Amino acid sequence: MNTKNRQQGFSLIELLIVVAIIGIIAAIAIPNLLASRRAANEGSAQSSLRTVHSAQATYQSTAGDGAFSPDMAALYGQRLVDTVLNTGVKSGYNIVIVEQAGTGSSAVYGVYAYPTSTSGVGQTGTRRFGTTEVGVMRGDTDLSAAPSTIALIDGMTALGN
Repeated sequence: MNTKNRQQGFSLIELLIVVAIIGIIAAIAIPNLLASRRAANEGSAQSSLRTVHSAQATYQSTAGDGAFSPDMAALYGQRLVDTVLNTGVKSGYNIVIVEQAGTGSSAVYGVYAYPTSTSGVGQTGTRRFGTTEVGVMRGDTDLSAAPSTIALIDGMTALGN
């Protein structure tokens, strides 16, 4: 009887090489994926601010009797924003209406978007954004504080989009 005792499979060296290649690919791909997620969050925040601006204009001319809405709840009550935007947090950004005052041509408000996480691997954005009743989208990279007043929003650089 002639039996061959052959073993088939991968050697330890071959497996280590494959693991090393996967590690190198992951080290290259993961930072790009995180940057793409942050960019998507920032785009969503800008879009959310545009939505709030449009909702405020509608609210002022209808239910607000010349005044802007003081908060998201009033906009949501008029069905001008969706349920996610009503919570004040969307796609890793806090979205807050500030300093609503006045009526008619003297009516003012500000709305800003600020990242929920400003550092580390879980950072949700690298820029903050804001707009006022004028409708000019503004933003900068100063994440030291949320732009919680109209003056701070107006102090940010106007974006070219």
